[in-house]
Amino acid sequence: MPRSRPEPSAEASETIKPPSNGELLAGMLGMTLLVLLLGVVADSVAWLVGFMVFLPAAAAALCTVRQTVFVCAWTATAATLISFVWGGNRGSLLDGVLMTLFTVCLGGASVYACRRRVQGEQDMLRLRSTAGAMQRQILRPLPLVTPDVLVHGLYEPLQEDRLVGGDIYDVIDSPWGTRVLVGDVQGKGLAALGAAFAVIGAFREAAHREPTLTALADVLDSSVVRHNSYADRAGDDERFVTALVVGIDAHDEVQAVNCGHVPPQLLHDGKVSTPDLDVGVPLGLAALAEQPVTVSWFPFPAGATLVLSTDGLTETRAADGTFYPLDERLAAHTDVAPTTLPRALYDDARAFARPGEPQDDFAVLAVRRSPRRVAH
Repeated sequence: MPRSRPEPSAEASETIKPPSNGELLAGMLGMTLLVLLLGVVADSVAWLVGFMVFLPAAAAALCTVRQTVFVCAWTATAATLISFVWGGNRGSLLDGVLMTLFTVCLGGASVYACRRRVQGEQDMLRLRSTAGAMQRQILRPLPLVTPDVLVHGLYEPLQEDRLVGGDIYDVIDSPWGTRVLVGDVQGKGLAALGAAFAVIGAFREAAHREPTLTALADVLDSSVVRHNSYADRAGDDERFVTALVVGIDAHDEVQAVNCGHVPPQLLHDGKVSTPDLDVGVPLGLAALAEQPVTVSWFPFPAGATLVLSTDGLTETRAADGTFYPLDERLAAHTDVAPTTLPRALYDDARAFARPGEPQDDFAVLAVRRSPRRVAH
């Protein structure tokens, strides 16, 4: 079943795997022999300069601190021996001394650079591990099940850290049926995490308290406004959140409140339709709206699939600049099971996208009625 992306291992995703000691030793021996051979052929130690510059610098970028120290010691020793041996016959003693000092200084700088690199990687690992733990608290793993619905989906943050994105979702079994939320926070990565947490926290609490979706949307808007007030005091950017809240019970119609979000898509009997919803302003901007938030109703018959997505899907661009035609592509996926539909859409959108084009975060939910509930 499609699930939200698991946390990758620290070694695989955040750091460059250093070579083994055996590989490092073999590489050093091979490079030393190559330099000696080139020096003999060229009748000059000039080739040694490239050897000195390349190896410690490469070790600082790829190896552990201990391995970098070993490379630098090897380089300094080899350079000293070769320079003095050749210097005795073909050069001056001063050339050997200068070469030794040069390699020692280069080695020291390489070890320092390696230490800084490793420390930076460790700090980033701790930061991203914390962010990943927070993200798992915000977004529960899919699929999610309530007495009313089965919700399958896929969540793919596309920020470079691959752990934290601006898309949010949740499913709550409330006294008035199931409430489903999908949203998109303005901004990406760690910067969007605070607003995402504010909306999710408010939704999980208010979904059990507010009997209407309009009142629930008002609570979510207030949560973003409060978050922005704290952000403003801290000197951070204020944000808004587009959101779609759907209420589903045993009846064959469902209600929805659209706060500036991508509209839902309905798959039924091999056809794709877009429910006609009133569209309001994003969460956090209700005070600027001329009209209060309104609720819309649309049919959701048994056997239908309700597709909720974010603009990471609809704003995917092809090589010619055209946007991903969601209706057309969904029509070609009407025979795909809801359990695999989100992954199929993700793969299709990535194949459609312009090569190398940076894409947005991606979230798709496929909502089906639970077989334990009979619509009437």
